[in-house]
Amino acid sequence: MRASRPHSSIPMAHRVGSSFLPANTDAGWSACGFSATAWGQFHKSRKVTSMMRRRIASSIVLAFALFAPTLAVAQLPGMSQPKHYPWSDAALSPDERADLVIKEMTLDEKISLLHGVGAHFFRPPESDGRADGTTGISRLSIPAIQMADSSYGVTHGAATGRYSTALPGNLAAASSWDPETAFQYGALIGRELRDQGYNMSLGGGVNLTREPRGGRTFEYQGEDPLLAGTLAGNFVRGVQSEHVIGDLKHYAINDQESGRNSINANISRRAMRESDLRAFEIALGISDAGAVMCSYNRVNGEFACEDSHLLTDALKKDFSFKGFVLSDWGGTHSAVKASHAGLDMEQPHELFFGEGLKRAVESGEVSEDELKDHVHRVLRTIFAAGLFDHPAVRQVPDVEGGYRIAQEIAEKSIVLLKNRGSVLPLSAETRSVALIGGHADVGVLSGGGSGQVDPPEGSPVPPPPPHDIFTAVFRPAWMPSSPLRGLQAEMPSTKISYTSGDDLAAAATAARSANVAIVFAYQWESEAIDLSTLDLSPDQNKLIEAVAEANPKTIVVLETGSPATMPWIDKVAGVIEAWYPGIRGAEALANILTGSVNPTGKLAVTFPTSDADLPHPKLVLPPAESLPDFNHLQGDDSNIFGILFQALPPFQVNYDEGLKVGYKWYDAEKKPVLFPFGFGLSYTTYTYSGLSVTPGETTKVSFIVKNTGKRTGTEVAQIYFSLPDAAGEPPKRLVGWIRVELRPGEAKQVSVPVGRDRLTVYDDVSDSWKLIQGSYVVRVGDSSQNLPLQQTVSF
Repeated sequence: MRASRPHSSIPMAHRVGSSFLPANTDAGWSACGFSATAWGQFHKSRKVTSMMRRRIASSIVLAFALFAPTLAVAQLPGMSQPKHYPWSDAALSPDERADLVIKEMTLDEKISLLHGVGAHFFRPPESDGRADGTTGISRLSIPAIQMADSSYGVTHGAATGRYSTALPGNLAAASSWDPETAFQYGALIGRELRDQGYNMSLGGGVNLTREPRGGRTFEYQGEDPLLAGTLAGNFVRGVQSEHVIGDLKHYAINDQESGRNSINANISRRAMRESDLRAFEIALGISDAGAVMCSYNRVNGEFACEDSHLLTDALKKDFSFKGFVLSDWGGTHSAVKASHAGLDMEQPHELFFGEGLKRAVESGEVSEDELKDHVHRVLRTIFAAGLFDHPAVRQVPDVEGGYRIAQEIAEKSIVLLKNRGSVLPLSAETRSVALIGGHADVGVLSGGGSGQVDPPEGSPVPPPPPHDIFTAVFRPAWMPSSPLRGLQAEMPSTKISYTSGDDLAAAATAARSANVAIVFAYQWESEAIDLSTLDLSPDQNKLIEAVAEANPKTIVVLETGSPATMPWIDKVAGVIEAWYPGIRGAEALANILTGSVNPTGKLAVTFPTSDADLPHPKLVLPPAESLPDFNHLQGDDSNIFGILFQALPPFQVNYDEGLKVGYKWYDAEKKPVLFPFGFGLSYTTYTYSGLSVTPGETTKVSFIVKNTGKRTGTEVAQIYFSLPDAAGEPPKRLVGWIRVELRPGEAKQVSVPVGRDRLTVYDDVSDSWKLIQGSYVVRVGDSSQNLPLQQTVSF
């Protein structure tokens, strides 16, 4: 049965649910006059009213009603309506159905399920060119697995004219602390994958923020394993509710991008199990994800995709993972060793799991049982996710529905960090506002890399010239969501101006002449390129200081994918972390600035005072011999894939901070922070009282939260436990939280169940989890460093 999903009540007129695009999707867009470019123009027009939007949506439906008789239903290769086979019986379990298929398969057919068909960016123009994945087996009606990167939306749209909703970055969404929001996020991506004909997501990033300068921090869910695992698990659960295979990545300890193909992450087994691996375990328990992607890096000397402890002992045995393990693109380095370790599928090529694996099976190096396990896991996932029974078809996405969800998530994700003198929200009496810098006149920033969602009609801010191969492939892009226009729409009686900030004197003049100045600052980050520092660029820091000197009511809006340091923090009145806020980021931000929406976001990562306070003050960079050498390409890029992903000499990164990830590091080292994990202000205030703790197999933590302000708001109340000294743990760990909506003056008693598994520690000698006997301190409050309620209990 298909899982229920949020927003299933979207009107059919918006879903265009019974009309499908022809195999030539671009022709389908043209048939209804609805291309990605046209929608970009439609979105940017502020003259389009809600009524007009509804009429346009209705026109699209009418166009499809007229053209439907002549449009072919587009299905993926190998995905025609299944004939009746023994495995067609949906009453059988996915395992039973997989075993029935395997009995009929040839060796070549089995091998074909275990490798890719070539990366989309290395295929010749005459190829399909639309997805990575596997081929189908038409003889047996086994569908092809068509994969697409989809961290914060479906990627690769611009080249094919397809529209995808750009959601706020994953770290942004994690700052909502809302599992239901995570589910909606994943379900939207699942729907749009199916709308484009894909049936597997390559999202689901869950690596912890052990190195906050990591280039993909914005794709992950923060620094705590319980928070990250819970949100990533619900993300994947949402994806899979749409009959799309969900994926968790990058397994494991892939915590920086610099030298990711050659880094060797040295970490104790206990630290690994209680941090990154714990997050994966929690996510799997919630989602039953169909796939896990192993990472490029080595872990304690072994490539992650050849590490039997990671893939077999922990993942498949301890975590009871039933799906398949696929390599990151080019992350496979052997056939026999990787197969023995537990790798099930090589992506995107067949350098090792094609003829090499076949020869290993024929020679007996890889047993028939081992091969069968790989194939079974892939087939089982195809049946469990519904790919066989519910093949994907291409259709027009529900664009308006996507916009609505994107804005709702952004509004829950934006974090108010500072609000001196209640400078926010902006009041109706505010006569003038000066917006300065950050390209706030035209758009909001997005994160780069393979997760990049193409802006409709292209980036309104031209990217800078590339200076190396990575910046040639991964370049900054802004979403066409203008904070200037968004704020003007919310404050039509207020004079709102924009100044680029390129000229400090002009910026100061603009700030001085306005009641309020808002500086937009940003830090772009991307896959394959780590940040050199958490500090903003020197020019932006100077701009903020110049504006703050000119106007005491200066607010800074940050668009970043990681924490940012703020040497100017004492000089400004307000700070908002907007993250990478997505296609409706400006509208969401305008609602927060004006108070139409009361901010509820809480930081999913700690903001340190400086790089010097990080566990590794200097990012460990690879030496020259551990980097790809492109010098001998000489204009021929035919071997670029082999060069990019070759097994290079390892360089060492020692994660000797161990268990102390994020707030646990700052607590243990007694380092002050700029803003703590879990922190976020509101336009109202809350108090906590009445703590009651009932220990047991599931400990019940009850308390009262009261709204003592004048506005309705939602508080994220957090519960931390300090373990006995004998546990050898950091000072405290997050064990639960609850979102509480309260009217002005309202108080609610709430209860949060805390399972015993959230209190155990990993013992690497016995390879088991243990509850340490002794006294535990229960702490409750609104951030990791503001916990006014405390009670001691014993276990």
